[in-house]
Order: sequence, then C-alpha cells, then structure tokens
Amino acid sequence: MGKLQLFDITFTNSKVVYSPGESISGTVNIITSNSLQYKDIKVNCLGSCGVSNKMNDPSWSLEEQYFSSTLSLADKGTLPAGEHNFSFQFVIPGAAPTSFEGPFGKIVYRVKAVIDTPRFSKDYKTQRPFYLLNLLNLNQVPDIEHPSYAVTTKKFSYLLVKTGTLMLKACSDLRGYTPGQVIRLATEIHNKSGRDTGYVLASLIQKVTYKTKRAVYDLRTIVEVEGAGVKAGKHAEWREQIIVPPLPQSSLAGCSLIDIDYFIQVSLKSPEVVVTLPIYIGNIAVNLTPSRPVPSNLAPTAISPGGVTPTAPPAEVDLEELAAGGQVNEEIPTKSHSQHGQSGLPPTMSPSAPRNTPDVASLLSQPHAHDPSGALFCVSTGATIPFFTEGNATPVPTSCPLVLPPEYSAWDYPHEPPPTYEESCSSNSSFNNSRP
Repeated sequence: MGKLQLFDITFTNSKVVYSPGESISGTVNIITSNSLQYKDIKVNCLGSCGVSNKMNDPSWSLEEQYFSSTLSLADKGTLPAGEHNFSFQFVIPGAAPTSFEGPFGKIVYRVKAVIDTPRFSKDYKTQRPFYLLNLLNLNQVPDIEHPSYAVTTKKFSYLLVKTGTLMLKACSDLRGYTPGQVIRLATEIHNKSGRDTGYVLASLIQKVTYKTKRAVYDLRTIVEVEGAGVKAGKHAEWREQIIVPPLPQSSLAGCSLIDIDYFIQVSLKSPEVVVTLPIYIGNIAVNLTPSRPVPSNLAPTAISPGGVTPTAPPAEVDLEELAAGGQVNEEIPTKSHSQHGQSGLPPTMSPSAPRNTPDVASLLSQPHAHDPSGALFCVSTGATIPFFTEGNATPVPTSCPLVLPPEYSAWDYPHEPPPTYEESCSSNSSFNNSRP
C-alpha cells in the first residue's frame, strides 16, 4: 500500500448484525510509514440492492438505494508517520430491508472509507460489510395461526376407461414458522381405484423472485421427505415433521426488487397429483394461546373456514362417497428424509425438543447466552451467508455456503410458478364466495 501500512475499518464491539433504526459506529484505522498528504478523508455508509437476469453477474440490470450517508473525517492536510484513528457513527433508516445474497441479486450494506490524495497521487480505499436484520413478526400476518390446507382429486383412467378416483389432502398445523421450529404435516390419500399409487413426496420449497425486466424465478428444494405409495382401494394417512432450517425471511419488506416465498408441496408420483401449502418464514414466532388445539386430523370440519387455503378449487366429487366403500385406514411409512442423519433422526433437533426456539432478537441481544438443550441453528440473513451463534461467540459469518439439499434449479418464466401466500388466500376467498 506504499506509505500506508494499515487502512481498515472496525465496528464497535466487533458487531456485524444490526437492526433498522440502530446506530452503527466504529473507527477508521490508519498507520503510515511516512507523511501522507490528503485532500479529504471521508467515510460513507451505503445500503443498496441490485438484480440481474444472469447468474452471478457482476453488473446489475436494475438497482435501488436505501440510504447513503457520507461523513468527512478530516479536511485538507498531512498525516504524519504513525497511527491515526477516526471515529464515525451513522443511523440506519427504519425501513431498510434485511440483507440477502442470491445468485441473481443482493441486498448489501457496507461502510467505505476513502483517502482522497492530491492530483496524480493514488487514492486509498477500504470497506467493510455489515448485515441488517429487519425482523418479521409473524403475529402481524393475518390468519397466521390457522392451518394451511389443500385438497385435490384425480381420476384414474386406462385406455380412455375410467377406473376410479384418488383424493389427496394435506394440512400443516400453522401458516408461519421460524428457523428451528417444527412443521407438523399431515397428508391423507383416498385411493378409490384399482391401481396402486407411486410414492408420496413432501418438499419445503423456497421461491425467490428477482424483478428484473424479465423476472427470474429461483426455486430451491430445502427439505424433502418421501413416503411409500398407497395400495389400490385403500385409505392411508401420512404424518411427518420438518424442521425449519436457517432461512431468510419471507417477503423482504422494504425491497421492491427481490421477493421470497415459501410453500410446502405434497405430490404423488403416479398419478401426478400436486397440492401446495403456502407458508411464511419469519423471525418472531406465532404466539399460540394454550387453549388453541393443534388439529388432530385432516377432516375439513376440524379446520376453521378462515384457515382453509386451497391452491385451486377441488374437483367436483363427493368426498364422503370417496371416503366410504370399505376402505381400510393405513399409516404410510416414511422411506427417506433429507434431514435425517445416520441415526435416522434429524441431526439438529430431536422430536422431543421444544416447539418454540428463542427468536432472533433475543439471540442477537444476548450473544453470550447459550442453552445446551436448544437446537444449534444459525441466524441466516441470506441464502448463502449464514451466521453461526454456537457457544459463547458473537454471531459471525461463515465462508461455507448454506447447504440446501437435495435439489437446486433456476430458470426464466416457469410455465406455472408456485402461488404466493397472498395469491392463495385470494383464490381461497374466490372459491368460498363462489360456493352456493
């Protein structure tokens, strides 16, 4: 660096994660071997977002800025040889969105310092990123405490001859979860036909929409669970649990270029039948009252009308007639689970672990608190930049990407992009209004 032996930025208390409305402070540290003339020494705090329709494109096709503040630390003069420290402080706006990094766009925050030298001399620059967490309180989402429910039917046929009907129902206990919580998923299959079905598959899927001139939909299968098929003429039930891994929150409020949606997709391989359950991932868990029971079955009468969220109106079929006919209730065994370790149990939480884990705010405000009985989950501010909070350490970034098994795919304009939470609620309202 020539005359500069050191030029860097340190944040107060080495803090790396901040909240909107907080002050971010620190020091610009300079060590020179010889005297250094300068026209200005300044520091800038910037928050911005950029998106592109090309993966890992260094230049953005669209950008937006959330704030940019510049502070002059020293006017024209000379820095003598030795060590120099300049303090700074900025206030983060209250509407700034959560940090996020994905293959087609980023929401980034950084503090940058510049030593502006006289003409024909080299300017010196250094910067340090920080991460913002704008907490999503799930309790502010309407009907979040209700189950998410969907049902659809499929008619079997062979050589244009109808051989029977199959009904697929799926239900999650809530519509919103935080990392570390357990999604309780119940599936019911009425196979009133003469053919066995293929295996049943449940997936937790993330859909990130990058709103470029040609919108890009980025889909990730986060967790995948496979169950056995259903024999001809049988009525079977499948109950599974999915632990929500560290994931960026839904929506990214305050950002108009990137949107995040989550949903649970339950499907059969044969015949091809699919239902989706839109859910929210947030930072502050749903506050359930002790008097509210968790649904014990999938019967529509056991779920309040406001909690039904079908992705499409079910086909016209008599469900009572479909469920009748001497069918025998069976339990569908789980064949594989992407969260299971060698022991067959989820690697980060046992089935008996507490349902509600501490929210992110408490993790960040009490970095030295550690509950050995709790799940070791990290605070993730993006799809690829998780922050680990194990032991007594303050949350720190990791250089390893967040592993999201078992599938990753991205493309422009899928033929049928998965519905958002709001779209499903709207279709549900229309369906209810159209009923006689």
